[in-house]
Amino acid sequence: MAQPIIATYGHGTENDFLLLFDPENQISITPEAIAAMCNRESGIGADGFIKIVKKESHWFMDYSNADGSVAEMCGNGIRVMARYLVERGHQNEGIFAINTRAGIKHLRVPRDSDISVNMGQVRDEMEQVEVSHNGHTWPAFNINVGNPHAVVFVDSLNEVGSLSIEPKVTPKSSYPEGVNVEFVEMLGGNELSMRVHERGSGETRSCGTGTCAVALAATLHTSGKLPSTWVIYPPGGRLVVEIDGHSNATLTGPAVLLKDCDITKYVLA
Repeated sequence: MAQPIIATYGHGTENDFLLLFDPENQISITPEAIAAMCNRESGIGADGFIKIVKKESHWFMDYSNADGSVAEMCGNGIRVMARYLVERGHQNEGIFAINTRAGIKHLRVPRDSDISVNMGQVRDEMEQVEVSHNGHTWPAFNINVGNPHAVVFVDSLNEVGSLSIEPKVTPKSSYPEGVNVEFVEMLGGNELSMRVHERGSGETRSCGTGTCAVALAATLHTSGKLPSTWVIYPPGGRLVVEIDGHSNATLTGPAVLLKDCDITKYVLA
């Protein structure tokens, strides 16, 4: 009998993932199989799927959204991947690099505390966009973190309502491959809370790249200056984003592995 195909389930601030260790990239998994696995009603349930591959001298994060669509990277997911590599003995703790479709990211991974990842440059695209949802329309910041974000500031997150339906963002030409939408409430000082609708996944409990987009947008929104540091509370927990004077973001937060799951039936279906 063939060996079962095992994935590991984990999360970063309750943004959850299935991770498959496949360093030689020998296991072929279709978008349909990923969508089936990530389905919370009929599958295992997760916000995304990460295949861990070794390319040349770097680990590579092959990331897909919950609907099976390919994405550039994920700030919470890359921390969970780093935790997996260290806990399972594939990588020494300390500072190391992981390659993504958004470029190489360097991480600081202690064995028993929060993980930091240099997310690279966060850019304000300086384009006027609008987000419409549940009868409201707001101006938004168009922020690029290697993937696209539209960041809206609201007086209260309660006014956003349900995020079961994807918010409408205009002009559509600004985001030809879709966009993550963040709603932000300022809490005072350098703290804020947020909710996020991720393209291909729906509302999630947290979004790593989204917090970086929010941090830059909050600096602009408050007419602040770089460097800046923001403590951000998505529904799933607490993250810290530091943006230096060159607009490079460092994201720090927890990453937890919970269990192993047999995904053989999804892969071979």
